[in-house]
Amino acid sequence: MSLYRNVVSVYRSLNEVPRDFGPSIAVIGNFDGVHRGHQQILGAAAAEARARGMRSIAITFQPHPAQFLYPKEAPRLLTFLPERLRLLATTGVDAILVLHFDEALSRVMAEDFVRDFLVGTLRVRGIHEGSNFRFGHGAKAGVNELRAFGEEFGFTVQVHPAIRVHGMDVSSSAVRSLIAAGDVRRARWMLGRAFGVHSHPAKGRGVGTKLLVPTVNLAPYKGLLPGFGVYVTRLTIGDRCFNAVTNVGNRPTFEGAGFGVETHILDFEPVDLSDETPLYLEFLLRLRGEMQWPSTEALKAQIFKDVARANRYFRIEALRQGDSSLR
Repeated sequence: MSLYRNVVSVYRSLNEVPRDFGPSIAVIGNFDGVHRGHQQILGAAAAEARARGMRSIAITFQPHPAQFLYPKEAPRLLTFLPERLRLLATTGVDAILVLHFDEALSRVMAEDFVRDFLVGTLRVRGIHEGSNFRFGHGAKAGVNELRAFGEEFGFTVQVHPAIRVHGMDVSSSAVRSLIAAGDVRRARWMLGRAFGVHSHPAKGRGVGTKLLVPTVNLAPYKGLLPGFGVYVTRLTIGDRCFNAVTNVGNRPTFEGAGFGVETHILDFEPVDLSDETPLYLEFLLRLRGEMQWPSTEALKAQIFKDVARANRYFRIEALRQGDSSLR
C-alpha cells in the first residue's frame, strides 16, 4: 500500500461536497477490504489527478449495496466503514465520498448518476475502474456504457485489468473465499497486509480492570472471520501489541462451550482491559483445523505444540526483519 500521506477530506453526502471541489478524477466502488487491486486503481487515479492539477476522489457506499438489496444472501464484509475509510486514506486520494445506499439511490439510472453525481457535482474529468465495474439501477451499465458517457460528458475512462498475485486474480470475493477457508496466508498476498478484525473483549467473561491471565475472548463479530481452526495471530490491545495463538470455532472438546474466538497471548504481561477496550486481531498463519480431543490432557499437549510452532513463526519473522537481538 502506498505510503503517500495527505489530508483526506471525507464527505458523507453530495451536499457536503464543496461547490468548488472539481475538476476531479474519480474511482467508484465498494472497496471491501481495500485489497491490492483497489490500491492500484486508487493510486493511479491519485497520480493522474496530481499530474493534471486536479483532485482525486474515491466514491463508496454505506451500507454495502448487497446488504441493502439482498441482506440474507449478502457476504460478510472484510472491512466495516471506519476501517475502509482509514485504508482508503492511505492510497493517495484527496477525498472520499460516502453515499448512503438506500431505495432512492438503488433506483438512480446510470446516465442520471453520471450527469448529476459525477459531472454535475464533482466535475469529473477522468474515471478509473476495474474491468468488472457495474453501476446504475439494476447494475445494468458497465465499462462500455461508462466510456460512452465519457464521450458524451467529456471525461476519460481508464479500465484496469484485475491484478494477479501468485497466479490468482485479486478481488474482494476471492479474498473472502480464502479467509472463509482459513487460508489467511494467500489472503494476505491479495490484501497486501494481514487480515484482521477490530472488536472488543467479550462481555460477561469476568473481565475486570486488569487482565491477569493470557486469554482474551472476542465479542460477537458481524464481519467475516476465518474458517474454524487454530491460527498464529497478533493481538493489539489499545496501544500494545502481543504475539498470540487464536482458536476460531465451537471448542468441541468442551461440551456446550459454543462458538468463540479465543486468543492466548504468548508474550503476556498484565494489561488494563475493559469491555470497551479496542482490540485488533491479525491472522497470520493457519496452524491446523479445529478438532475434538479425547481429553483435556490431550488438548493441552496439542496447545503446547501449537504454541511452539507459533513461537518458531515469530522467531523466523523477526530474523527476516533483521532483529539482530535474536541472531
